[in-house]
Amino acid sequence: MKSITKTLAVGALVASSGAAQADFSANVGYMSEYHFRGILQKVSSVSGGIDYESGGFYAGAWAADVGDNYYEAGSGLEVDGYFGYGTTVGDVDLSIGYTGYFYTGDFDDTYQEINLGAGFGPVSLDVAVGEYANFDGPTLDYTFVSLTVEKDGFYGTLGSFSQDADGDYLELGYGTTVAEIDLGLSLIFANDDLIGEADESLVFTIGKSFDL
Repeated sequence: MKSITKTLAVGALVASSGAAQADFSANVGYMSEYHFRGILQKVSSVSGGIDYESGGFYAGAWAADVGDNYYEAGSGLEVDGYFGYGTTVGDVDLSIGYTGYFYTGDFDDTYQEINLGAGFGPVSLDVAVGEYANFDGPTLDYTFVSLTVEKDGFYGTLGSFSQDADGDYLELGYGTTVAEIDLGLSLIFANDDLIGEADESLVFTIGKSFDL
């Protein structure tokens, strides 16, 4: 089964409930390899998106170059749309939202999911419950759960699929900002249930965000 992320994963974004005004922002980025939830989408991919936040509500769109399909280079795109609401209760950040993953060309079919998120200090839990259109085959249901621990830019994420999808992955990485440029390096370990064979990948990312 193809991926259903973005730790740019689009997934469940936690929007600050303390935002008193509406904010628009945009982002552009480059990935040496685009992996989503442990699954390789494309070697060398550019991306860009736009986001809106207001009083805990968020919405946005994000697109990445994925080629025409798994085997050929081309101009196909993954286009994601998402919205939701985040708030803080005591020391716990909570969020609920929707994400749709859509594709041009023959790369993949549509995924739609409900995203739930909770965070406490350096630990966050994200759950996605989704449906995969699966071209002319039967519609497939999936659940994705990930646990992330982050400290001073270093992070580790353990993710797992269930229902009509299967497989696990571990991602270890570090992210920082230098001269307003976001830089990241990660090591991804995916098991054979997830991608057909066990694999390890080293990924470099660079990006820039802008207030609009």
